[in-house]
Amino acid sequence: MAQSDAKKLQLKHHQLIHAEQCKVVSHVQRDERNSDWVVHTVMIEGWNVPFKFKRQGNYQNLKGARVNITYYPETENVAGLDFETMKVVRIKRS
Repeated sequence: MAQSDAKKLQLKHHQLIHAEQCKVVSHVQRDERNSDWVVHTVMIEGWNVPFKFKRQGNYQNLKGARVNITYYPETENVAGLDFETMKVVRIKRS
């Protein structure tokens, strides 16, 4: 039996975390300045940390959906303050 894509990524990059059947409570899409990219911010039920990813266009609204998500933690500095975020590598509806 072949390994899933998430498992392959985790074997290659040990800092990655994979979670399944996560419920999305909020999904916001906004254009990145001076770019064709769209920044997506997803909030997951039970988490107080935003999950962020970029796409070249709008993505289907994920609010209320269950998703499988592969991510790693990172710190974003905004106006001299550090905020914890999760950088999404892979997101897929369950």
